[in-house]
Amino acid sequence: METVIPTRRTVLSSLLQADFMTLWRNRKSAVLTLVVPVVILVSWKGLVSRMGGAFALSNCITIGLIASGLMGYSNSVARDRDRGIFQRLRVAPLSLASIMISRLLVQLFMILLVTLIVFIAGFYFDGITMGAVDYLLCFIASLVGGCLYLGLGQAIVGYIKNPETVSSTTRLVYFAFIMIGMFGSFGVLGKEIGEMVQWSPYGTVENILSASLTPSTWNAHTTIALLVTLGYTLVFAGLGIRWFKWK
Repeated sequence: METVIPTRRTVLSSLLQADFMTLWRNRKSAVLTLVVPVVILVSWKGLVSRMGGAFALSNCITIGLIASGLMGYSNSVARDRDRGIFQRLRVAPLSLASIMISRLLVQLFMILLVTLIVFIAGFYFDGITMGAVDYLLCFIASLVGGCLYLGLGQAIVGYIKNPETVSSTTRLVYFAFIMIGMFGSFGVLGKEIGEMVQWSPYGTVENILSASLTPSTWNAHTTIALLVTLGYTLVFAGLGIRWFKWK
């Protein structure tokens, strides 16, 4: 009997189906990822008139991206590695790149979903409206910023092997990013901390998101923030790939 070798497209399609099914089974965690930025956005309704809609949307999307990259991706990879799922996939006729590409595509879908949900909440609860081009540019910026946090999640799950430790570490980093990032962007932590936050992963992503929602404000500072964001992504992803163990 002739052995039929599946094509790369068929393999990737099967992996995507399995990963989306896993996402659906863990939908409670996905819902929490979507709910947190929406709750923050609704609670900021009084600030929209003073700080601007772009400020509120960009900060809340950034929070959602952090949750997706850290709480979603890294915890999922750590859990599946601990269960031996990656070991079983490695003995199948699959390339290692296909396994990880499938996981990353699912997370990129979550990034776009988070961005869309925040836009909808901003429109219905806070009355924030932007132009079609502004929304499109922000979707692109969200993918760029999301890749940074996926790279950070990869670095964490690559360096730390125990799934419980990965979970506690991502929670700590998530909390630190939200608290320091938000309060730093408001300027209540002092000038020095504000400058540090501005060039942190939180600050650079928030900067390019805000500028994409109001393209007229894009300047040299924003371009540097974009380059720094890409630099963070390359460093985190490079370290994560180097440190990662399949078992």
